[in-house]
Amino acid sequence: MTLAIILLVVAIALILLGVFVEAAKFLLWIGLVILIIAIIAWLMRIIRRNA
Repeated sequence: MTLAIILLVVAIALILLGVFVEAAKFLLWIGLVILIIAIIAWLMRIIRRNA
């Protein structure tokens, strides 16, 4: 759970930097990838808890 929250915070920070800093557009993509990984980790935790 802690890892998913950390990944979520990092992803949001990278997405914001990618949006506001034109020279750092690759941070936007890295942030999106990390966000997707955080969502998958969160979903796996819910699935394992319910199984």
